[in-house]
Amino acid sequence: MKIADGCSASCAFCTIPRIKGPYRSRPPEAIVEEVRALVEAGVKEIVLIAQDTTAYGLDRGERDGLPALLERILGAVPHLRWLRLMYAFPGRVSERLIQLMATHPQVLPYVDIPLQHADPEVLRRMQRPADVEKTRALLDRLRAAIPHVALRTTFIVGYPGETDAAFQRLLDFVREVEFDRLGAFIFSPEPGTLAAALPDQVPDPVKEERYRVLMEIQQAISRRKNQAFVGQTLDALLEGVGEGLTLGRTYRDAPEIDGWVLIPGEWPVGEIVPVRITSALEYDLWGEIKETP
Repeated sequence: MKIADGCSASCAFCTIPRIKGPYRSRPPEAIVEEVRALVEAGVKEIVLIAQDTTAYGLDRGERDGLPALLERILGAVPHLRWLRLMYAFPGRVSERLIQLMATHPQVLPYVDIPLQHADPEVLRRMQRPADVEKTRALLDRLRAAIPHVALRTTFIVGYPGETDAAFQRLLDFVREVEFDRLGAFIFSPEPGTLAAALPDQVPDPVKEERYRVLMEIQQAISRRKNQAFVGQTLDALLEGVGEGLTLGRTYRDAPEIDGWVLIPGEWPVGEIVPVRITSALEYDLWGEIKETP
C-alpha cells in the first residue's frame, strides 16, 4: 500500500523525482481506512511502501510522521496481523520508530534501508548520505533494540568513480555488518541523470565481476544466517500450493523480494501458521507445519 508518491531526494543516479515529481504524503485517514477495509476482507499482511516511508509527513511540515501514522493504524485496526515497512532512508530511522517496532509485535521486525554503497566518496558522488559511521551506529541501535530484526539493503556496484579500494570498502562493510538480506544492482546510466555524465565510468566487465564477488560473499552470509534458524519455529504466511509443496514467508521475507519457506504437503493458503524449520538453503528455508491450520 502506497503511503506517499513522488520523491524529493536528489540521488544522482535516479530519474524518479523528474518523472513523478516531489514527495507527496497521502492523508493518514485515507491510509487507515484502506488498511481497515483490507483487514476486514481477510488480508493478513499490509506492506507500507513509498520511495522513502520514513519521509512520511515531511511535505506537510511534520517531524517523525511515520511512527505517528503507525500508531494510528494500530489503534484503529488492532487485529491486523502483520504490518511491514519498506524503503527507509538511513538518516530518518528515528528512535521513536525503533522503539515502536520493538514494542508492537504487529510491526514486523524487518527494516529495508537501501544504502547504495559503503564508501564515503562514492556516496558523495551519488548524492547520498556519506557518513558511514553514522550508518553503522544506526544498524547497531536497531539490533540492540530488536535482537531478532532482519536487516535488508541494496547496493549499486560499478558506479562512476568506484575504484578498487572503494569496492573493497563495500565488501569489508558487507562482511562486517552481515545483512540478513542484500540485493545488488550493476550501475546502468539513466539518460538525463547526473550520474550518466560523470567521469570515470567503470567498464562493463569490471562491473559484472564486482557484482559476482559481492553476491558470492552475501550468499555465504545468507546461508549461515539461515542455518541458525534450523530447529526453531517461525510463523509463516502460506501463499502458494503446487505439486505437494506449500510456499510460505516469514517476517524475514518481503513479498516478491526475499526467500521462501518450503513446506512439504498442501496446506490452506492465506493463513499464518507456526512452521518448524528443518533445513536451510542459501536464500530459502525448509520447514514442516507444527500444527494443522
